Amino acid sequence: MNYSFKILPNSELESIVPLVFDLNQGNVDKSVLSSRFNEMKNQNYECAVIINNKEIVGVTGLWFCTRHYSGKSVEIDHVYIKPEHRNKGLGKQFMTWINAYCKKKGFESIELNTYVQNHPSHKFYYNEGFKILGYHFLKKI
Repeated sequence: MNYSFKILPNSELESIVPLVFDLNQGNVDKSVLSSRFNEMKNQNYECAVIINNKEIVGVTGLWFCTRHYSGKSVEIDHVYIKPEHRNKGLGKQFMTWINAYCKKKGFESIELNTYVQNHPSHKFYYNEGFKILGYHFLKKI
């Protein structure tokens, strides 16, 4: 298969809604996702995608900021690869591309959150050199 990686233009963010809907197992309505991505266009957000034969088969968000404990930092937000494209080394290739892209932009660290119950992702991120620094808490207001 012929995979490529790129940053999706903000004008095309609507095209990733179906993948993010699948990632969230339908728990967030597509209209809500569309609205949120529309807001994110004007924030420190970029969307990296995996393309196979002109089809988006993988996605992750990249949030850019400076943090007091890690300097210029990129937060990877919800990596998702369609099930039929998994277990082929594609995640590792995507992470290598993301690392190079972020480093080229002058960032010095990458961080991410992963769901507690997603044990396969924990092993993957350990193998990619990530370390657990703490817990991520969320409170809806």
